[in-house]
Amino acid sequence: FGIMAGKVKWVTDIEKSVLINNFEKRGWIQVAENEDWNFYWMSVQTIRNVFSVETGYRLSDDQIVNHFPNHYELTRKDLMVKNIKRYRKELEKEGSPLAEKDENGKYIYLDFVPVTFMLPADYNLFVEEFRKNPSSTWIMKPCGKAQGKGIFLINKLSQIKKWSRDSKTSSFVSQSSKEAYVISLYINNPLLIGGKKFDLRLYVLVSTYRPLRCYMYKLGFCRFCTVKYTPSTSELDNMFVHLTNVAIQKHGDDYNHIHGGKWTVSNLRLYLESTRGKEVTNKLFDEIHWIIVQSLKAVAPVMNNDKHCFECYGYDIIIDDKLKPWLIEVNASPSLTSSTANDRILKYNLINDTLNIAVPNGEIPDCKWNKSPPKEVLGNYEVLYDEEMAQSDGPERDLRSRPGQSTGTKGNRGRDTGKPVLTTWK
Repeated sequence: FGIMAGKVKWVTDIEKSVLINNFEKRGWIQVAENEDWNFYWMSVQTIRNVFSVETGYRLSDDQIVNHFPNHYELTRKDLMVKNIKRYRKELEKEGSPLAEKDENGKYIYLDFVPVTFMLPADYNLFVEEFRKNPSSTWIMKPCGKAQGKGIFLINKLSQIKKWSRDSKTSSFVSQSSKEAYVISLYINNPLLIGGKKFDLRLYVLVSTYRPLRCYMYKLGFCRFCTVKYTPSTSELDNMFVHLTNVAIQKHGDDYNHIHGGKWTVSNLRLYLESTRGKEVTNKLFDEIHWIIVQSLKAVAPVMNNDKHCFECYGYDIIIDDKLKPWLIEVNASPSLTSSTANDRILKYNLINDTLNIAVPNGEIPDCKWNKSPPKEVLGNYEVLYDEEMAQSDGPERDLRSRPGQSTGTKGNRGRDTGKPVLTTWK
């Protein structure tokens, strides 16, 4: 995504083309315009320039940017896991019931990311964990890349010995001279539909981190592999079996350019309700919402909550065959290119609804405006979590609204105002 520019008055067509070309060179992509306003998404590569002391940029109150300065605390794979681990430890120290563990030492409520280590830093810890279950499969991903680039699967320690400077000591070369990777326990029992693996791409808009206010987009979709899934070790190198990224699947012989290997979330919901039951399906989606909110809470303390910023994240969730959802990664720049006609409509609406929340009523942007937008401008978004509203109900609300518990506010009316209370997810 890019910057939402201030008021622009074009004098001539030549001036307009020069300005647009200048914006595009800076990584700004025009997404909407009306008589007075021209809206641009800024790429993650250029966001640092805007907030860099050296560049001397100063955003005015009528300029709003679509990334938080250090968005990578959530969207870099290694930092996301690091922040979630820190969040768990902090809740444990506080004696929070959210950090409760079972008899095997596993988190009951906060076990939503696969076991993950950073390489090369955690190599010895990884080896120790690997030897506990030598038949396990692990997936390696570069920390700072997207679209499935550089990802591979391993099931033998010898397969990553090339990372090691000395196989006898299992010590890696220094971090500075080798790209950092994360290695995670591969979910080898994914839920299959038609024999194929899939994941969910869900869009979440954060308007502020302190207090946390986030919105869930109802029009997410599933991304399917083009080749039927098999846990066979002979297929570990076949990325058409294991990786759902469209950037990879579109090169497969069986890729369908009409539906793009995608299902809407509503279709998935109908399928699960008909095969597994409505109650189980509702619990699954409640757990997905829980994961998203907890991941945002994990990074909120370290996020630079600049008043000029908002962000639309692309969440990738995998569901296993026990209908347990797992957070795989969060994208700072979810793809806005369309691979199908339905895709184009969805992403057009996504941009439109996002702008309507960031700039209610199409008025002049005002970064000091910090109210909740009225329900009628939300479009396909719904309030996922509003920290101010949650705090007014007491701290124990967090656990009470855990999946399977009552979420409380939906359909109720405010005690004093007589107005409907927005649904919030705790």
